[in-house]
Amino acid sequence: MTWVKVCGVTDRKIAEVAADAGADAIGLVLAVSPRMVTVDLARQIGRGIPVVKVLVTVDMPPDELIVAVEQTGSDAVQPHGRHAADSAGAAQRAGLLVLRPVSVNGVVDLGFVPAGQLPLLDAAADGSHGGSGRAFDWNLIGHQQRDFVLAGGLDPENVANAVARVRPFGVDASSGLESAPGVKDAVLVRRFVERAKAARS
Repeated sequence: MTWVKVCGVTDRKIAEVAADAGADAIGLVLAVSPRMVTVDLARQIGRGIPVVKVLVTVDMPPDELIVAVEQTGSDAVQPHGRHAADSAGAAQRAGLLVLRPVSVNGVVDLGFVPAGQLPLLDAAADGSHGGSGRAFDWNLIGHQQRDFVLAGGLDPENVANAVARVRPFGVDASSGLESAPGVKDAVLVRRFVERAKAARS
């Protein structure tokens, strides 16, 4: 069954909806974006929710990332930008799940992603670290010999086709589940999770 992450969660109600629908993870964004939350709000959103809490950061050094993980009660990290490799390594050594962002702008080569880190494939975009709502050419993925998470332009209408065609370990959506930038729609979240889960059953 497909692993499902709902990213850019900004309120407790949506986190509960995602968990109730069967999502495996939620993303809590600490970087500047329409989906940005504070450390305190991230902790409040995730407290007691029975899913993996993924802390999404940009340009955050390893030591700051580990502190933020502890402050928010997160279980996993998704580090973008400067320090991404070092922060990913530090998180992995700390026993955290690491989603390693891979910006796709050509044939996908995951050789740079260390074993034990889960590649997250998203469309490359100037000035953006994901959440652009743009899909990339899935043919660029080819036949990968390791698990990966597919992101970029996914929504309730195309996720079943994406799972059937690409056969990823997991899928991740954010802007495709919103009624406005940064505002998740509970109906879209539930529909996305349920369709992603059903796609391989």
